[in-house]
Amino acid sequence: MTDVAATASSAYRQALSIIDSVEPRIGGAIRQELADQRGSLKLIASENYASLATLLTMGNWLSDKYAEGTVGHRFYAGCQNVDTVESVAAEHARALFGAEYAYVQPHSGIDANLVAYWAILNKRIESPTLERLGAKTVNDLSEADWEALRREFNTQRVMGMSLDAGGHLTHGFRHNISGKMFEQRAYGTDPETGLIDYAKLAADAREFKPLIIVAGYSAYPRRVNFATMREIADAVGATLFVDMAHFAGLVAGKVFTGDEDPIPHAHVVASTTHKSLRGPRGGFVLATPEYAEFVDKGCPMVLGGPLSHVMAAKAVAFAEARTPDFQGYAQRVADNAKALAEGLQRRGVKLVTDGTDNHLVLLDVATSFGLTGRQAESALLDSGVVTNRNSIPRDPNGAWYTSGVRIGTPALTSRGLGAAEFDVVADLIAGVLRGTTPVTAANGKPGKAKYTIADGLAERTRARAAELLGGFPLYPGLEV
Repeated sequence: MTDVAATASSAYRQALSIIDSVEPRIGGAIRQELADQRGSLKLIASENYASLATLLTMGNWLSDKYAEGTVGHRFYAGCQNVDTVESVAAEHARALFGAEYAYVQPHSGIDANLVAYWAILNKRIESPTLERLGAKTVNDLSEADWEALRREFNTQRVMGMSLDAGGHLTHGFRHNISGKMFEQRAYGTDPETGLIDYAKLAADAREFKPLIIVAGYSAYPRRVNFATMREIADAVGATLFVDMAHFAGLVAGKVFTGDEDPIPHAHVVASTTHKSLRGPRGGFVLATPEYAEFVDKGCPMVLGGPLSHVMAAKAVAFAEARTPDFQGYAQRVADNAKALAEGLQRRGVKLVTDGTDNHLVLLDVATSFGLTGRQAESALLDSGVVTNRNSIPRDPNGAWYTSGVRIGTPALTSRGLGAAEFDVVADLIAGVLRGTTPVTAANGKPGKAKYTIADGLAERTRARAAELLGGFPLYPGLEV
């Protein structure tokens, strides 16, 4: 056991004993979550394992302090330590990504995206209106002028990647608040290659004339040319906003550079900290100087009091990501995704875009196995493999049942698995799906939810997965 593991074990055992004395069911759930994570082949592309240092940073009394506002300009007194925490986190974020400005208060990805949207609306719509009317703030507007400004907010347009092509709900879709804020038009992918059709995107942008073009994805297994996206945005006078929540770790680790690095090309970039970046659950925003003052108004524009204990953990995670070790990790994430994709293809699995060059792989389980994504996801979970169903381009099964399964390599790469082990993972996945059959529905056609698995297959797969994971313990030496 390392000194770090020994110290953390002692800290967690004592903390859990205190929790048990108040509500033992919570202490039990925390212990069980560690056991479940240790025993699961976790392939959800948006999940990872934060370091012990990051996890321990969150459990402290910074949680007790209200700190609405920004560094040096709070609505509450006594925030000097929160100022230190926020300043250090922002300093690390700027250095890590080569950004000129960083805002680390957002609690989540959607909060970060909302700060980005409203910062853009503030700069592009509100600020010019105030200047034209000779007003310093919105409080100086007459009722009529305020109503006119509110209506103008609600007539703005945004373009984002379609959901079935790999986009995200927060990119202007109706079920999310972003779709209620903006008139949205989605851009998709080439039906033959599955890749972004930049020429069509440019033509659609010229016709639609959006205020904002959103680049970024949650289920697109390829890299994006952000230089081209900026050219498209500039041509129509749009702000380029990049949501890099999924691939922030690959940007931080210098796997994505040049035209594939969003920072030099986007006006505003938002992200989470807990996916490929391997930090705590939270968000942040990066911006060019022209947008910085507007992003800095995130509280009270969108946010309330920041989670200061989580900002502290973000600072630790950003510091970790600035090390050469993290760069090596990020490269292995991409290398392992390619190995996993190739392993699946050798076993006859159809992949969207026929491969990957980022951290995720999207399986077409309908074409490959005659299954829905829901059936595949459930059968894999029965077998100890944790994934999530996902739409594929022009999905015939819709967004609930889906025809795809999305998998990713960040979490298992954190445990130390390499190319050889991911080939075993590919074998486990293909074996389970090949042995899964849809249950016939009342209409005589294959059902979309129920399924059967070949006798003993789930148990054998669980055993093989446990054997594989046994060589790569999660938080080695940690005993709670």
